[in-house]
Amino acid sequence: MDDALVIGGRRFSSRLMLGTGKYRSMAEQAAAIEASGCEIITVAIRRLNLDNPNEKTLLDFIDWSRYQILPNTAGARTAEEAVFTAHLARELTGSEWIKVEVQPDPGSLLPDPIDTLRACETLVSEGFVVLPYIGADPILARRLQEIGCATVMPLGSPIGSGQGIQTLEEIRLIVAQATVPVVVDAGLGVPSDAAQAMEAGADACLINTAVAQAQDPAAMGRAMRLGVEAGRLARMAGRMPRHETATASSPVAGLVTR
Repeated sequence: MDDALVIGGRRFSSRLMLGTGKYRSMAEQAAAIEASGCEIITVAIRRLNLDNPNEKTLLDFIDWSRYQILPNTAGARTAEEAVFTAHLARELTGSEWIKVEVQPDPGSLLPDPIDTLRACETLVSEGFVVLPYIGADPILARRLQEIGCATVMPLGSPIGSGQGIQTLEEIRLIVAQATVPVVVDAGLGVPSDAAQAMEAGADACLINTAVAQAQDPAAMGRAMRLGVEAGRLARMAGRMPRHETATASSPVAGLVTR
């Protein structure tokens, strides 16, 4: 069975995306990416040191012929800043793909729904493949897919918190109405969180801190890969019905009696 993830006309066999922030070293980052089996990697353009052209950035340590680069606008506080960052990303990477993040509050890092929508409207009209990071808001998710975004990316819980999925019912509502892939992004801490997201019907997960800050990032990258795969397989298999009472797992007819 063909179960490819399709975004922006591109097909991917992996449903796990990885971020590239917070790793202790480039070696740990490379090992985690390899172990995860991911094919899409996101990079915070505003956090690269672009002032010194001779200084290597993480863009120099990844074989981009193997991966789809997904620049993001993390650090943007307004729609205008997000659009500017997207243009900068396109110049640097040659990629039309952009993950839109608009976070005006540095304390909560929650996405601004109004400016996110504004930025996405502009970027879609300019031909970008737009993947917006949003709160788990089904109404906003519908608006974003209607204007032509390639995905919607609701958070599971606050970014970098590792709290797991605190927005499960809202994610289910987003999945139920989705006409584009739903990617759960932010807050996932362990593979069971990723599996839960996929079991709820998400098409993919984007994970950064949980892998980068693990004691063994490569092992956690592999674990997240297996969690995503298990959750997807369970979703496709179809879970058993829930019952209010116990039901015997063995037939009761023909029991041996004394």
